[in-house]
Amino acid sequence: MKSVTISDVAKYAGVSKSTVSQFLNKRYEYMSEKTKQQIESAIKELGYSPNIVARSLKQKSTTTIGVIVANILHVFSTQVIRAIEDYFNENSFHVIVCNADDNPKKEKEYIKMLRAKQVDGIIVFPTGSNVELYKKLRKENYPVVFMDRLVNNVDANTVLLDNEQAVKLAVDHFVEREHEIIGMISPPLKENITPRIERTHAFKERLAHHEISINKNSIINTNINEVQDVLKKMFSNDKPPTALLALNDRVLFEVLSYSKKNNIKIPNELSIIGIDEVTFAEFYRPALTTVGQPAFAMGKKAAELLLSEIKNESTNVEKQIFRFEPTLKIRESS
Repeated sequence: MKSVTISDVAKYAGVSKSTVSQFLNKRYEYMSEKTKQQIESAIKELGYSPNIVARSLKQKSTTTIGVIVANILHVFSTQVIRAIEDYFNENSFHVIVCNADDNPKKEKEYIKMLRAKQVDGIIVFPTGSNVELYKKLRKENYPVVFMDRLVNNVDANTVLLDNEQAVKLAVDHFVEREHEIIGMISPPLKENITPRIERTHAFKERLAHHEISINKNSIINTNINEVQDVLKKMFSNDKPPTALLALNDRVLFEVLSYSKKNNIKIPNELSIIGIDEVTFAEFYRPALTTVGQPAFAMGKKAAELLLSEIKNESTNVEKQIFRFEPTLKIRESS
């Protein structure tokens, strides 16, 4: 069966091909309501479907962008993705989401795949280990925005949290509650994962600011599947922490699980604050004190920056780092 063409639609609607093309590209400025209805009816009656590939070649745009996240299991990641998808959907773009698992090899393969699919730009939570590839993309003026992590010597706009302020809010709150032994648990420190590095550094600095001694047994960087074993050792010490900061949502899950299994009373025996606002924070008992990231605002900002680059509105503008302010949400666990 012969496929329906734009010429068939134009003939059926009694308009020119260029008018149909303008309609398909949503350029209605000089188009009457009657003409729009004629074209709509023609498309429906004939069952016309635009040739997306042909349109992409002609317009030099696929109206598609890629998002590469470090770990899609994080609440922050899913919220950022939702904000990006919402923004680009409003601007008639599609979004392809890839999960790199903080694996540089996977990240590299996803970048190659997205380029092969001719996506118009990429938002990436970078592993930081593919610097030469990032540089190559930027040298080609390919639109790229980094999310959550800094990459040195790569000229790209970056959106992330003010991690120092996030930790300051948490530690200062513990100090106000008169805690003297404050612990912290984080995933392994990797030089390319900015939040972990900045938050751990800020934690030590903030304890020093309050003249609280730093106990190496109370500042732990470990794999997620080892958190509960680490907690067991931590709480077998003579002076275990009375307050604990979980550096992200996945660490917080493990801390809560350990506390429940071992009947640790929150906050009477252990005060807890988690960085990242988890969906169940208000419904958990006791309700959880968290330091929230404005994930939706951050995702929207990244999307705006990328679309601006795609439209060549910011090619010659010096790239910037955009840091967003965290919010301490005080509930019952602290």
